[in-house]
Amino acid sequence: MTQTHDRLLIIDFGSQVTQLIARRLRELSVYCEIHPYQNVDDAFLADFAPKAVIFSGGPDSVTRAGSPRPPASVFDLGVPILGICYGQQVMMQMLGGEVHGGKNTGGGGTAEFGRAYVTPTDASLPLLDGWFDDAREQVWMSHGDHVAKLAPGFDVFGTSPNAPFAITADTSRNFFAVQFHPEVHHTPNGAKLYENFVALAGFTGDWTMAGYRDQAVAAIRDQVGDAKVICGLSGGVDSTVAAALIHEAIGDQLTCVFVDHGLLRKDEAAEVVGMFRDHMNLHVIHADEADLFLGELEGQSDPETKRKIIGRLFIDVFQKYADQIDGAKFLAQGTLYPDVIESVSFSGGPSVTIKSHHNVGGLPEKMGLKLVEPLRELFKDEVRALGRELGLPASFIGRHPFPGPGLAIRCPGEITRAKLDILREADAVYIDQIRKHGLYDEIWQAFCAILPVRTVGVMGDGRTYDYACALRAVTSVDGMTADYYPFSHEFLGETATRIINEVPGINRVTYDITSKPPGTIEWE
Repeated sequence: MTQTHDRLLIIDFGSQVTQLIARRLRELSVYCEIHPYQNVDDAFLADFAPKAVIFSGGPDSVTRAGSPRPPASVFDLGVPILGICYGQQVMMQMLGGEVHGGKNTGGGGTAEFGRAYVTPTDASLPLLDGWFDDAREQVWMSHGDHVAKLAPGFDVFGTSPNAPFAITADTSRNFFAVQFHPEVHHTPNGAKLYENFVALAGFTGDWTMAGYRDQAVAAIRDQVGDAKVICGLSGGVDSTVAAALIHEAIGDQLTCVFVDHGLLRKDEAAEVVGMFRDHMNLHVIHADEADLFLGELEGQSDPETKRKIIGRLFIDVFQKYADQIDGAKFLAQGTLYPDVIESVSFSGGPSVTIKSHHNVGGLPEKMGLKLVEPLRELFKDEVRALGRELGLPASFIGRHPFPGPGLAIRCPGEITRAKLDILREADAVYIDQIRKHGLYDEIWQAFCAILPVRTVGVMGDGRTYDYACALRAVTSVDGMTADYYPFSHEFLGETATRIINEVPGINRVTYDITSKPPGTIEWE
C-alpha cells in the first residue's frame, strides 16, 4: 500500500528489540518501517524519503572489519538521526570518532549489561525534555564496546558509570546518539525520548486508524476491481478485522469460509458464524468437517504429526469450498507487520521459518490466487484499534489469541471426542471465572489443557479415576516472551472447586507457572 504519511526509517542492525522501537513510534501516531541495513542503499533512501532515521542496536562490533553499516549518504539527507547502542557506535565510527572493543574484543572492562543510571552533563538538549527531574534516569544498557572519542561536532549530554558518552548529540545537524535502549520497559522514561525526537523532526502524528481505514479501503478496491475475494475465517482478531475491512471495500464480492475442524471451544462455531452473518452481514460458508478431522487424528499423539494432519486437511477442505465460488481471483490473509518483518532474516535472505497465516499456508500457489493482505503494515494493537474503528464488537476485538490447530494442542497425547468434550467444559468454566473476577483484559492468553494422565481421587464416599487438567494464563506484549499471571490462591482454589464440581471427568486441577522462555505458551 502506497503511504502518504510522513515516514520514519528504522535501519535494523540485528537487535532483538528493534520491533519495540517501531511500536513506540506507532503509539505516537508516527508511521515507520523497519528495514535490514543490507536492503538500504542510496536508491532506497531516495525512494523512501524519510523525515527522520533511527539506527537500531545490534550484536556485532563496529571494530570488526565488515561489520554492518548504513550507506554514508544517510548522513547527507538533512534529516534528524538517532543512533541507539550499536547505532551510536556506528555513527561515531563513520563520522570521525573512535570506538574501542569491550572485554570480549580486547578493549578493557567498560562493558555494561542491565540496569544503569544516567546523569546529565547538560539537560537543556531538546531530546531530553522531561528527563532528569530526579537528577538521574534509569536506563537499560547492553553493550561490550564503547565510544572512546566523539566524532567532530558532537558533545556529551549524559553519562553513566561505564559509559562516559551515554548521551551525545551534534545539535547543528540534529544527530543524536545514546548508548542505552530507550525502547525497552527497563528504561521507564524511554518513550519520552522518542516523543521528543519525532517532535523535533517535525512529525505531526498523522498516522491514525481512521486514516488507515480510508487508505486501505481505496487500496483494496484498486487491487481487486470487480473480482471476487475468498477469506479464511478463524474467528480470531486478525481474520475478523481483515474480513470487515475488505467487506467495507467490496461488499458482496467477498465470501468467507469458516472451517470447523471440531477442535473449537464451547459454542465457538455458533458465536463466530452468528457474528459474521448477523452483526456484519457477511456471506459465510460454515464448513462443518469435524468428522473428517477427528477421524484422521484418531490414534495420533505426536504434536507435530497432529499439526501436519490439521494443516493438510485444512487446505483440502478450504479448497473444496472455495472451488464453489465462481470468479474468485484473490485470497485474503490476516498477515501482520511482525510477520512481514520476521519473514526476512537479518542476513537478508529468507528466515529459517517464514511465518504464514496458520489457516491458508500454501493455498495461494495451489489455487492460483493472488493475495490481499490489508493488515500487513499493522501491529496487533493497531489491528484492535482498526477493529474498533470499524465498529466490531468489543468481545471479539479483545479476544485472547487462539491457535490454528485449536484444542488439538491443548490435548497432549491422543485426541478423543470424550477428552475434547471434557476440555471444552473445563475451559469454559475457567474463562467464566476470569471474566467474573474482571481479569480477562489483564491477561494475554488463558486456557485449560487436559493432561494425558488419570489420577485417583475421592468424591463423596467413592473413588474416582479421572483426568487432571492444567490451567494456563500469561501476560505478554507480543507473545514472543511471556510470564504467568499471578492469580491469588483464593481465585485458584475457587476455580479448581468449580471445575471439579461442574465438569465430570476431571478430579485434579493444576496451575502452570512456567514463563516463556523456557516454556512455550501452548502445551504443544
